[in-house]
Amino acid sequence: MRIGLIGYGEVGKIFAQALREGGAAWVGAYDILLKDAATAAGMRAYAEQAGVATLDSAATLLDRAEIVISAVTASQALAVATEAAAAIRPGTWFLDVNSASPGTKSAAARAIDGAGGRYVESAMMTSVPPYGIRVPMLLGGPHASEAARLLGPLGFSMEVASEEIGVASAIKMCRSVFIKGFEAIVIESYTAARRYGVEAHVLASLSETFPAIDWEKQGAYLFSRVARHGRRRAEEMREAAVTVQEAGLAPHMAAASADRQDMVAGLAAQGAFAGMEEAGDWRAYADRILAIVQPDKARD
Repeated sequence: MRIGLIGYGEVGKIFAQALREGGAAWVGAYDILLKDAATAAGMRAYAEQAGVATLDSAATLLDRAEIVISAVTASQALAVATEAAAAIRPGTWFLDVNSASPGTKSAAARAIDGAGGRYVESAMMTSVPPYGIRVPMLLGGPHASEAARLLGPLGFSMEVASEEIGVASAIKMCRSVFIKGFEAIVIESYTAARRYGVEAHVLASLSETFPAIDWEKQGAYLFSRVARHGRRRAEEMREAAVTVQEAGLAPHMAAASADRQDMVAGLAAQGAFAGMEEAGDWRAYADRILAIVQPDKARD
């Protein structure tokens, strides 16, 4: 099988390498950053080493691939599907693994299926790096069962959630309201506690209430994850907010969580966390945030 990836970021690279190692006849990738002089050379070199062909456009990739995996940012999921629909060959599989609302996935499905492709909704239910290609996926849509039979032997871990588009994404997005919201709450609570010098008391109280959680370790992990992937997480939370809105509720919590993720991502883009060790002491992250938002009151 010839498999193409639209999006050659963290997820795209992990999937592409696993597919090559798993014996896929051809794996190709297209990413908008391949058109950026600042990133193209490094991306092409990485792909060449992994045995992955790089294509100059989505249309070129769609002309060669039998199976296309869309792994872009949440905000671009529908735009990519719409662009793909203009070039997709009849019968081509289109696996949409992006974190998007049920409404967004439904619109993408209409575009792909309307052009003769076979759209399959996918919701990745946890972070990809620990699992690689075996990250648990929920599939949705009328082509989901056949897609699971086709792609399972390549190493994917897939379960069909529903033959209806939107169900898998609803599960994923409602989970994200909690998981990504939890990240935002921890960052906000811990940073404020650090500012007031009461973090030891707060963590002790949390440990008493929820003794099964290592709040120190959890804080270090969440701060580092958001510092490194906050922009992507914020985009996912905005889609989660859309999901809540589509359900008829005002998405107060999801929208606020997206804003907090965005804030941390913005600081990271400014270099606020440069040189920080991954999953290091959360206090160091909090201190750098405080040094920027309240430089006159930052701790020594």
